[in-house]
Amino acid sequence: MWLIRSCFILLVTILFSCDRGRIHLPPKYIEESVQDDTLSIRAHTQSFSEMQDSLYALKGFVDVRSVNPAIRVELKYATKDNFLSQKVYKRIGRAYLKKDVAERLARCQTYLNSIDTGLHLLIYDALRPVSVQRRMWLALDSIPPDRRGAYVSNPINRSLHNYGAAIDVTICRSDGTPLDMGAGFDDFREIAYPSREMYFFSKGELTDVHLNNRKLLRKVMRKEGFRNLPTEWWHFNACSRADASKLYKALPEEL
Repeated sequence: MWLIRSCFILLVTILFSCDRGRIHLPPKYIEESVQDDTLSIRAHTQSFSEMQDSLYALKGFVDVRSVNPAIRVELKYATKDNFLSQKVYKRIGRAYLKKDVAERLARCQTYLNSIDTGLHLLIYDALRPVSVQRRMWLALDSIPPDRRGAYVSNPINRSLHNYGAAIDVTICRSDGTPLDMGAGFDDFREIAYPSREMYFFSKGELTDVHLNNRKLLRKVMRKEGFRNLPTEWWHFNACSRADASKLYKALPEEL
């Protein structure tokens, strides 16, 4: 009998707590429920990131920030802030590189901090699957293939990004503000060409500040043997394409 009475009291309590079809739960219960859901989401996100790291580790890639957390990351192709104006990475949210390449980049950050403790390398792109490379190549179909390679490598020939052996990078301050390089990332104009810097400097379109910032970036990256592309101030190769094809395997798709 006591069980029936208890159920009846509970039912009456719920009915009288209803307002327009909604059940009003005690604030403490709601707060605890929200906290539980938040913890669940965080745990799921963490486990997904850990699982993704493990998958890439099996292919020989590591998250750059796991090697040196002072390096900042802002993957442009995981956002719409790129020349395609669309998000092209569906799952990649971290800057992955081959382990030896990541270790070299970590030493570049250490060297940068020896020059100025308030400066950080800021990665715009690192490992890029061949499938994404193909989308970029096709997006520039208005440019003849013989000239298109100056902006995006032909996916047939592979890009060093596909091997996790190239980095698009700049330098930023501790508050995340990038140093002014006189031209933005993914800027296809000649003013972004390191090979044309002195011409634009002579015309007053590049200043001492722009040149000094670019020179600092090159100085830091060359410390570990990274080589700058003549047409992109932000792009640095860890090795030649021939060496990469012998040492590493390109990543076909996002894992």
